[in-house]
Amino acid sequence: MSSPSHSPVVNHLGRDVTGKIPDASRVPGMIELNERDGAIWSLAKDFLRTRDNDAHSLYAYSIAQALLSQIPEADENIVLPAILLHDTGWSTVDERLALEAIAPGADGSLDHLIIQHEKEGARIAREILEQVGVPEEDIVAIVDIIDGHDTRLVAMSTNDSVVKDSDKVWRVTPHGRRVVMDWFGIDAEQSLRLCAYRAYNELFTDQAKAMSRVLVTTACMDYMDELANTYTREDLA
Repeated sequence: MSSPSHSPVVNHLGRDVTGKIPDASRVPGMIELNERDGAIWSLAKDFLRTRDNDAHSLYAYSIAQALLSQIPEADENIVLPAILLHDTGWSTVDERLALEAIAPGADGSLDHLIIQHEKEGARIAREILEQVGVPEEDIVAIVDIIDGHDTRLVAMSTNDSVVKDSDKVWRVTPHGRRVVMDWFGIDAEQSLRLCAYRAYNELFTDQAKAMSRVLVTTACMDYMDELANTYTREDLA
């Protein structure tokens, strides 16, 4: 999936204001991968080039950063590596079978593939974390979270809750909804309903539920006749 445009198509104001924009260091919520996570990502990304899992993992990382800012008892040294690595195991599963395993109405006959991706992801994660030099105590905690992050219906810890929630909240982001549209050949409104149902009902933290609710309710505006008939500057052209 292509990245969104980072450049304007027009300047209605007609003059340059870029010098008045605050530096990123002064803006709450602006993030980037730190040195450790950048090293992890460089080793993990080739295992994530299936079903948009590379972009999914980066967006989930950003969600985890936001949740960590609101849940101080969670440990970023566990949560952030875990969320970058959690889906590496899908690289060992045929993409079409993977989609069948997670499709709406799946009968459970392919659940073993979901388990396979968890266990293989734990194995791959350990190999990567050892290469990066992550302490063994942290590796054990990270790997334990990855092994079962989808099929384990309870959270073992606050760290586990934040990883699970970061993974699920991605579903209702604009990127998540677009990806799911193409996974299953459904339209945008159907994707919103599917993702919202799956996301909210499976969340553990109040912070993630609030984040999910905001994303869902704002997305609903896209399908309202009232928004379709709102004024845009281009209407005057």
